[in-house]
Amino acid sequence: MARCLKRLLEPGTIAVIGGKEARAVIEQCMALGFPGEIWPVHPTKKQVCGYKAYPTIESLPGSPDAAFIGVNRARTIEIVEALSERNAGGAICYASGFLETDGEGAGLQQALVDAAGDMPVIGPNCYGFLNYAGGVALWPDQHGGRKLASGETGVAIITQSSNIAINLTMQKRGLPVAYVLTAGNQAQTGLSKIASALLDDPSVTALGLHIEGFDNIAGFEAVAVKARVLNKPIVALKVGRSEKARQATYTHTASMAGSDKAADAFLTRIGIARIKSIPSFLETLKLLHVAGPLNGAEISSMSCSGGEASLMADACLGRKVLFPSLTEAQKQPLREVLGEMVTVENPLDYHTYIWADAEAMTAVFTRMLSAGFDLNCLILEFPRNDRCKADNWWIAIDALADAADETGARCAVIASLPENISEQQAIGLMGRKIAPLCGIDEALDAIEAAAAIGQAWARPQSLPVLTATLASTNITTFPDEAEAKALLARHNISVPCGQKCSDPDRAGEIAKTIGFPVAIKMSGIGHKTEHNGVRLNICDEAGAVAGAASLMKSGKEVYIEAMIGHSVFEVLVGIVRDEQFGLVMTIATGGTLVEIWADGQTLLLPANAQEIEQALRKLKGAVFFDGFRGREKADLAAAVVEIEAIQKFAVAHGENLDELEINPLIVCAEGHGAMAADALLVFGRENYE
Repeated sequence: MARCLKRLLEPGTIAVIGGKEARAVIEQCMALGFPGEIWPVHPTKKQVCGYKAYPTIESLPGSPDAAFIGVNRARTIEIVEALSERNAGGAICYASGFLETDGEGAGLQQALVDAAGDMPVIGPNCYGFLNYAGGVALWPDQHGGRKLASGETGVAIITQSSNIAINLTMQKRGLPVAYVLTAGNQAQTGLSKIASALLDDPSVTALGLHIEGFDNIAGFEAVAVKARVLNKPIVALKVGRSEKARQATYTHTASMAGSDKAADAFLTRIGIARIKSIPSFLETLKLLHVAGPLNGAEISSMSCSGGEASLMADACLGRKVLFPSLTEAQKQPLREVLGEMVTVENPLDYHTYIWADAEAMTAVFTRMLSAGFDLNCLILEFPRNDRCKADNWWIAIDALADAADETGARCAVIASLPENISEQQAIGLMGRKIAPLCGIDEALDAIEAAAAIGQAWARPQSLPVLTATLASTNITTFPDEAEAKALLARHNISVPCGQKCSDPDRAGEIAKTIGFPVAIKMSGIGHKTEHNGVRLNICDEAGAVAGAASLMKSGKEVYIEAMIGHSVFEVLVGIVRDEQFGLVMTIATGGTLVEIWADGQTLLLPANAQEIEQALRKLKGAVFFDGFRGREKADLAAAVVEIEAIQKFAVAHGENLDELEINPLIVCAEGHGAMAADALLVFGRENYE
């Protein structure tokens, strides 16, 4: 564990300062069996909960490893300073009223950080933490967790919400928890630093993060690397999906690339799975605790009911979870046990013919598990333990466990209703190395998340995100299309031959020089199609003169350029500046209907060629890369090369560039390349060369 947090999180001595909350901390430590010394600090009391009390920090018998400070915000700063001077191991600051409130609170929070110096401080505005592995409860309230047995492992959970943390401790899903920790305002010690410390603890198998905001991008990248090295996967419940997307300023991209999409791209990039709900969050942690990351999302399903088999098959529609068909060689051994009356497929309905037949069930499960699926799921609903008996259900569990031992395959039991696996039954399943998953949708969420982590870990580690960013100045510069394309061309981005024209009578001559057919566009405006500012496929001089004249009625210049031939697919490539993640790239199905398609992928810079190709492949229009209904294949390789060049341009202009949009990047037939048909650049400074 990181040295700077080890004393705080695994203390031998605890100082507890304050009144009601401090007393509650002592009571919770006593209930959890804290083996060390507790030193209450109170100005008048001689004893608290049977422990000798001390009037001041200075009068303590030694330097405490950890301290819980349960006084008001002003007094908290004084106590922190005194603890720092005593070389304490760290402190939990319970008080609210800091940065989360008002201007005065912001000043007090900075004073708190200054007072702490090098001493770790968690909070303020937080409940503290529960170390269930070590029996430590710097926690001023009741909780639902239990102390882990000696040598037992569990997951760690960090949340920015104390109330959510309390709720998570009350779960009855059997999830073993080694730590629950609240980060509060992250004034000094943020999520990434805490996460790094918890990953070092041998009692922690996986990490769950409830994230309201990232404290440090580089810190999270380092945590993700450590998680991979230590084989301790991370799942995140990141709030903010409902945040309104950024208002479009100049480009379509700005309306498509909200900060939440950037956060999603960041977590995907570093191999942290993102989950949308608390139930799925807990089920994912269970699966990761028992099975770890999965190599993929190809699963088997086994049940004694055709209805359950159908539920599983339907639940996977539109998901990344797949049910691969069994080969004939895999089916035949199953038929030998099940007989000809049973249709052998995946999902498998093995009927009730073999129910409670331990030998037959073991044989079926062993043969199914031998097929090499990433995870094998037994659909099983335990009966109520107050009215029914579950003896036959445990025969099925024993058979599955024996099959798993023989094949080395990973297994889960899924109940469609969460209440149909009790806490004790879940604990019993995990003792057999079987993941007990509650709810079909939540189980599939967990499988997708575990597979996403496994697949991310199989890829080379991504380069650090280029987060360096400068706020736009009050000078905003818009090069027109001719200037923008000339600038792009100097950076090896393919653009059509074109020329500006201010006299409609010269349009025919210019168009002839460029070569027909040509496009004529209004110059100096964005979103030209919305202003009826484009004329396409002009094939003669007269048409060029007429087209230019019609567009120049508003007094604007026009831009005449060659039409791009062999067009197959239109892609939008946009880059905008995000306050936290720097330059963010959107790759989307492009053209005039870009908002209607709403079909985009978000990448952080720098993205490698493989990531760019994967983003293109995820678009609905990706069918054009393989040829659609007899059409020519789109030039995927050329599209990747052009997007790499666009990215390099953005990085080269990173200090000045606010927005960039190529819409469309026309991807031509295979062998004919890709080319930027329109370009819009926005710089926050005058000098953008």
